[in-house]
Parts: sequence; C-alpha cells; structure tokens
Amino acid sequence: MIAPGTEPGLWQTARALARRDLKLLWRRRGDALQPLMFAVLVVVLFALALGREPALMAQVGPAVLWLAVLLAGQLALDSLFRSDAEDGSLEQWLLAPVPLAWLVLVRVLLHWATTALPLIAIAPLLAEMLHVPHDQLPILLASLLLGTPLLSLIGGVVAALTVGIRRSGILVALLALPLYVPVLVFGAGSVAAAARGQDPVGALLLLGAGLVVALVLAPLATAAAIRISLQ
Repeated sequence: MIAPGTEPGLWQTARALARRDLKLLWRRRGDALQPLMFAVLVVVLFALALGREPALMAQVGPAVLWLAVLLAGQLALDSLFRSDAEDGSLEQWLLAPVPLAWLVLVRVLLHWATTALPLIAIAPLLAEMLHVPHDQLPILLASLLLGTPLLSLIGGVVAALTVGIRRSGILVALLALPLYVPVLVFGAGSVAAAARGQDPVGALLLLGAGLVVALVLAPLATAAAIRISLQ
C-alpha cells in the first residue's frame, strides 16, 4: 500500500511507463521495424510502377507518402493496448493513483514516436524517390507532423473499443480508416494546394485545430472505452 503523500506524480508515472514500453519495444525490435519497412516498401513499389513518368510521380507523390504512413500506423494499432489487457496491466492502470487518461495519452504518444516519427525522419528521402519538388517538402513535413499524432489519437480510441475482442485486427482497420479520411484529405490536400500555387495554410490550420481538440478529448474517450471493454 502506498503511504499518503508518496504517490507518484504525473511526470514520474509517464517516465516509468515510457521506460517500460521502450524496453519491451527493444526486445521486440524486429516487430517494431515492420511499420517502417512497410511504408518504405509501399513507396518503392509506387516508384517502380511509375518510374518512367516522373511528372505523374511528382503529382501523386505526397498522397502516396501520406497513404503509406497511414497504413503503416495500422500495423501496430491493434497491439496498442492488447498486450496490457492480456497480462492484466490495464486493470492496474485503473487502480493507478494518476488519471487513466494520462496513461493513455503517454502510451499513444509513444506509439506515434515509435511508428510515425521515424517515417517523418526519412520522409525527405522517400519524397526524393517519388520526385516530389523540393519546394513542397516543408509543407509535406508540416502536414505529417500535425496529422500523424492526430491519426494515433484517433486510432487509440478505436483500439480501446476493440481491446476485449480477440483477433480484431481487421475490425480495427475497418473502424479506423473512415475516421482517418479527413486527416488524409487535409494532409495531402495541403501539399496539393501548394503545388497549384494556392495557400496551404488553411488545411494546416485545420489539422492543427483537430490535433488540439484530439489531445483534449481523445484520451478521455479512450479511457472511457477501456473501462467499458474491461467490464
């Protein structure tokens, strides 16, 4: 039993959870590389298929890169909370002296940092393979930095709703993909607007607004979904 006044704080709990998750991720580093390799494979296949049409590649390149990042995130979405549900850790989360929504937010941000952030880091290389013009690259990176955390937050809600269902990988994808469509439209649309000489700031602002709203509401919705799934 924890003595009064010695309960761990929010940041201490976040560091402990992050340290644990990173250790587990390192032990399964082969699985952790799957989203990255999948996205690279998608881009390479598109580059090979359209290799003789660089103008067409430059036109569809941002959308292809966005789609590759979106689908790569799906690979790790089903396991976001499943291992914790199987070993009983989620029940301990409910008993933790910190809000469940805080633990959920830390887990989702770690999911984003380990799946989407490496893809954003190599996005300039992938964009070069797709002949994306260099002047569109800052808009592409900005849209990915704003949109991919939003995808992870939305995916966290879906993963929590299905955490009590065995073999729910396809169900998670079917539920999450329609919710991802607006993010994909505004993310790829901002780069397309820049390519047409239009102002891409509007689409980026909508992504930013969606991210702010999701940072507030998605952890609460995910925590409620976990409680429902565990009942």
